[in-house]
Amino acid sequence: MGHFEVGDRAPDFSATTYDGNKIHLADFLGKRALVLFFYPKDGTPICTQEACAFRDSYEQFLDAGADVIGVSGDSAESHRTFAQQHKLSFPLISDADGSLRKSFAVPKTMGLFPGRVTYVIDQEGIIRQIFSAQFASDEHVRQALIAVGAGRG
Repeated sequence: MGHFEVGDRAPDFSATTYDGNKIHLADFLGKRALVLFFYPKDGTPICTQEACAFRDSYEQFLDAGADVIGVSGDSAESHRTFAQQHKLSFPLISDADGSLRKSFAVPKTMGLFPGRVTYVIDQEGIIRQIFSAQFASDEHVRQALIAVGAGRG
């Protein structure tokens, strides 16, 4: 599938976090919503700002019944360092081959850079929010909080 819209079923996926845990979309179905945020690269200023904003709002997501997972093409070791350095409380998935990014149809920015897109997926596996903005890192968190019912305007 080349494009997703709100109301579409999220593509099933299986991935491994930087600490070796397997994650499947099915793990969340019927239990919790999922905020899946794709970002370009560990350690860059905007990506760090975004990851830290998700970290700072993590309890609000949990209280609203949602889990948060970050995805980039960085290695598991890069993710481990990034997560430890910034005390990230949610898992990061290494999508080194780009397959997860491709299955969610995350576009490249200017045809070159991995895009920054956040998906909010409900307990039934339906996409309830898609937010794409390469430079508005905090807005990804704000929009996702609203989508899970934890934030207001």
